[in-house]
Amino acid sequence: MPTPAVSMNDARSASRGTGNSRSATSPSHVTAMTMPMAPYLTDGEDQRIDMLDRLIGSIYDGPIESTPWQTAMQLLREQLNAAHVTLMLRPPSTDSAGVMLNTGSTTTQTVQSYETHFFAMDPFVRLPEGEVVAAEELIGKQWLQSTVYLDFLKPLNIRHLLGADINTRDGIECRLRVTRLHGSEPFSAEDKALCRLLLPHLKRSIQLHARLDFLECERAMFAGAVNRMQLGTISIDQNGNIIESNQEARRILGEKDGIWLAGNNLCVDSALESRQLQQMIRHCVTNACAADGPGVVEAMSVSRPSGRAKLGILVRAIPLGPYSESKQRPAAAVFLRDPEASAAQPSQELVRRLFGLTRMEASLALLLTEGYTLDEAAEKMNVRRNTARTHLRSIFCKTGVTRQTMLVRLLLNSVLSLG
Repeated sequence: MPTPAVSMNDARSASRGTGNSRSATSPSHVTAMTMPMAPYLTDGEDQRIDMLDRLIGSIYDGPIESTPWQTAMQLLREQLNAAHVTLMLRPPSTDSAGVMLNTGSTTTQTVQSYETHFFAMDPFVRLPEGEVVAAEELIGKQWLQSTVYLDFLKPLNIRHLLGADINTRDGIECRLRVTRLHGSEPFSAEDKALCRLLLPHLKRSIQLHARLDFLECERAMFAGAVNRMQLGTISIDQNGNIIESNQEARRILGEKDGIWLAGNNLCVDSALESRQLQQMIRHCVTNACAADGPGVVEAMSVSRPSGRAKLGILVRAIPLGPYSESKQRPAAAVFLRDPEASAAQPSQELVRRLFGLTRMEASLALLLTEGYTLDEAAEKMNVRRNTARTHLRSIFCKTGVTRQTMLVRLLLNSVLSLG
């Protein structure tokens, strides 16, 4: 039995709310408002409430789906008996193909033809904020003579088009489009009322997605910088379980030279060092759970059976935030440093641009940073020692240092390691 459609009055009432301060567009509003009345609802009304609850819930779950809002768009497509529901997160433009999320039968060729050609001819854009309109309502009978309809939609057997635009204060512009095939009924007032009811929720969900996307970009940027600095990181929750580790940490643990991973626990060869590490982790985790406690930082070194230089380990507490509630959040971070790790060599071009050096000067500076003496560097560069000394004096002049040790420190402390 198909779920009954939402009436225009129901949608308007739900979207406008009542005179109290409680928002009528919160995800649980429909359920919360109707739960006490459940014994008095008819079967049709009960189905309608359940449908709205699933739709609104799926909209707010959308930002954390692998393909955002896929469930919500599929539910809306089924409810409206639509051929397609499309959400343009970033509408196509002359500069970009944009980002379009589709449900229904589509082909790569169809999407590409719109992204590269037909978007520029589409008159069904810049709709009034919050309004849901059919193409013929907006454009009139000439819609069926438009290039987009005749050359793009009609060959796809699409007859009816319903749309709404979503714009936010921070410049987000999204488009919601719903289609029906030839032979289908036009979209009704109830269909448009349902979409209008969902728009405020979708707008809020899109804003949440934008915030999450910003945080993920920031996280990826800093994670990449830490990786390039050859610093291993491991995050641990308040139960002592490992949540996440970066590429360098996995490399160190994978060598199983003094420290390794057994299940979800860090293991150390030396029993004494193992007890010390576990005690440090417990101390930091306990401190992190005390929201008003000072941040704790502890350090130690771990011997390696291979005889290589000891690994450096630092454990830092990550205190709870004022509104933290999840037990799965990081409570402590373990940092690993392998003193013998081979860091990626900065390019000569970066050194040249950063300090205004010539190519020969940049090459010499990098060799000195790697620990070579001036004579060894001259030999590697296949130049005379006096030539290398001339280059070195020029480097001193351009960088403002007076000794090789100062030059090496300057390069190591610069942004080169992030390149």
